[in-house]
Amino acid sequence: MKRPGKKTSQWEKEQKADDIFVENPQEGDLVIPIMGPSGAGKSTYSACNMTDELFNQFINTLLGEEKASVGHDLKSHTAQIHHYFFPDPHRRVVLVDTPGFDDTSVDDREILRRIAIWLARSYNAEMKLAGIIYLHEITQTRMLGTARKNLDLFYKLCGHDAAKNIVLTTTKWDEVVGEVGVRREIQLRDEHWKDIIARGSTMARFERTQVSAQAIIKGILAREAINAVQIQAELVDIDKLLAETAAGQTLRYSLKDLLEMQKRMAAQLKARGGEEVRDQIIENDNRIRALVSQIKALDIPLPRKFMRWLGFVKA
Repeated sequence: MKRPGKKTSQWEKEQKADDIFVENPQEGDLVIPIMGPSGAGKSTYSACNMTDELFNQFINTLLGEEKASVGHDLKSHTAQIHHYFFPDPHRRVVLVDTPGFDDTSVDDREILRRIAIWLARSYNAEMKLAGIIYLHEITQTRMLGTARKNLDLFYKLCGHDAAKNIVLTTTKWDEVVGEVGVRREIQLRDEHWKDIIARGSTMARFERTQVSAQAIIKGILAREAINAVQIQAELVDIDKLLAETAAGQTLRYSLKDLLEMQKRMAAQLKARGGEEVRDQIIENDNRIRALVSQIKALDIPLPRKFMRWLGFVKA
């Protein structure tokens, strides 16, 4: 809780009335965020939100009852943050369902804001971060653009110091032939996850069983909790703007790359001409405007840049 007379932090200005948080945060609560790209498996709404389906399976399998419901309102449910309590006799353990980027209804900047503000509030309330679970479908034949972007942003959210508390969890093992899954698992270990594993992250399998789910959670709880992941320290301790954080800057670069791709597509569509591409041109132009809006929202204001240059604000 903010003390009387304390200046409002930059992250507090980012809060919105409909943000979801734990009603009664307690000092010493242990938090376990569960992250992953849209398409990795968390609510059965559409093919692009399988992340939500499998996350709900993970929670329900872990707890042995249907706590994480498979809802029917795609727009309101999947892009929100939800939390659940894991029974533990010694402390309160909070499991946090975080939305993936490239959501069909909410832009990436807003997804980042929701995750960042939840984490900042938990850190400000002196809740401890026990560990982070990162979900990845073993059925994916290669690391696609969305998965790569989610992974890059995940790294920037967590930072190097949190690596030892990260569990890189592969899912959907029942949907691949054993040797195929093992081959992909080795590729993830030796290529895509090589750096973060070298810093102490571990790998695990969720096999849609309570035993495998509980093993992941118990493994995390057996470790020493960390004070803060990178974005928590940046927002709460250093008082950075969201746009100044490593995750904010990474997302901005990613959006600018995507904007250039959409502009090239627009030029190709207009060169083709004709009635048959009119709807595609309109849709593409709408995407361009949305990307420009997100990029502007991640711009650092000029006065703030000047203060950073003078050394009054930490870079």
